[in-house]
Amino acid sequence: MPLDYSNKANWCKIPQITKEFDTFYVYATEYILGSMAEGAPDYADMDNAEMLEGAKDEYLLHATAFADSTNVFMPFYRQVGLRYAGEVWKRDGIFDASLEGTPYTDIVAALDYYFAHYNGGRPFIIAGHSQGSAIVKMVLKKYFAEHPDYYKRMIAAYPIGYAFTKAEFEAYPHMKFATGECDTGVIVTWNTEGPKNREVNAHTCVLQPGSMSINPLNWKLDGTYAPASMNLGSLYLDEKTGEVKVGDVGADAQVFPDRGVVVTHAKGEPMSEDKAAVAHAFFGPDGRHGEDYALFYCNIKANVAKRVAAYLQQQ
Repeated sequence: MPLDYSNKANWCKIPQITKEFDTFYVYATEYILGSMAEGAPDYADMDNAEMLEGAKDEYLLHATAFADSTNVFMPFYRQVGLRYAGEVWKRDGIFDASLEGTPYTDIVAALDYYFAHYNGGRPFIIAGHSQGSAIVKMVLKKYFAEHPDYYKRMIAAYPIGYAFTKAEFEAYPHMKFATGECDTGVIVTWNTEGPKNREVNAHTCVLQPGSMSINPLNWKLDGTYAPASMNLGSLYLDEKTGEVKVGDVGADAQVFPDRGVVVTHAKGEPMSEDKAAVAHAFFGPDGRHGEDYALFYCNIKANVAKRVAAYLQQQ
């Protein structure tokens, strides 16, 4: 049975309605190190402290990029742990099958409740990261195909940090990949790496053959280089104070269409030894997966405002 989303405890964030538009955000894998413990369940229960704390942090570090322009709704859901997702990835070459049960059915129940009780007919954005973006991809393929009346009101989808392939857009023609900074009803996504990943052709859990990325600085699909001077501000941790700040970390961006990634030369975020080992195993020796949002935070915020304005002009 899916979670009961009439229970407000099953929502990480239910905002005050102050904007004309909404965002529905699905968080990334936060059940990570705990899932590696012997005997740990494959899926997080709703009282899993690691997941709950991680989801709240992700709201602050990711979902708030949408908060200037939209009312941000964020449900909790019982997600797959990284250990089991990794086993499915190694078996299938992609971890989608690990999401088809509890995680997807929880998010569908949350969407059903959101549209029936919270949305009020407002246009919306659907967004996520990593596992959350993989679930958003299922929603785009299945749920919105079954609910075209909702889909017509979608300003854009930002399922950042997961593979969207050319073959999928051919198989699901109602889905359209973004072609610029202001088109609407489109999918906006990228997978960020450092240059070494591309040099060694690293195998990662968020890429597939034919993956696509858009450049979050110049909003182009080709290899046009965007220098860090185009970056409006990145989120970073001040190691002296422990505070998250906005500043310049040298985050440039260039799409490499052959691999379907955005390469940046920004320095990677500091990690504990345990997390660094996990990141290497899943995202390669020079992955920037955890910083898909942080490196381009202010550009995402500005782009959301532009797409919302473009949607308004079309009405």
